[in-house]
Amino acid sequence: MDKYISVGKILNFHGIKGEAKVGFSKNRQEFFMSLDCVYIKNNNEYKKLEIESCRTNKNFLLVKFKGIDSINDLLPYKGMLLFTDEETIRENLDEDEFLIDELVGMGIYDKETDKNLGFVIGVSNNGATDLLSVKTNTKHICLVPFVKAIVPDVDIKNKKIMINNIEGLLE
Repeated sequence: MDKYISVGKILNFHGIKGEAKVGFSKNRQEFFMSLDCVYIKNNNEYKKLEIESCRTNKNFLLVKFKGIDSINDLLPYKGMLLFTDEETIRENLDEDEFLIDELVGMGIYDKETDKNLGFVIGVSNNGATDLLSVKTNTKHICLVPFVKAIVPDVDIKNKKIMINNIEGLLE
């Protein structure tokens, strides 16, 4: 069974010919525009929507789906999330990019001592960078900037994230 990951959302219609105003994942405009199709989830089933055309408009994309040719055709989809399969996402990740669900649950280790310091309970973004929410062994929850200077190594296979544990980071 394929696993699907959200890549956008149908926010509204644009014009009268069935074009959709789509919001997309941050910094993923080019990726979305490279897709041939997306999926919507309806009653726990994924329905394929083929992309006929896609163009930018300010901070949104205007997407025309095959077979959706009017506002009335598009309205049932308004507010729905758009998905693509996990394999497509993985093929387009850069070397230092990861899926959030891969990081959650991974152990955090001190790069110098290899001591386990806690584990990741979530990932967020403050507008400037991604942040790992880490539950330490002392049960504190700390935010760790997910930048190369602090997080030099991520080993997905062994579920280990090595950090440069600078003073005050995990307090």
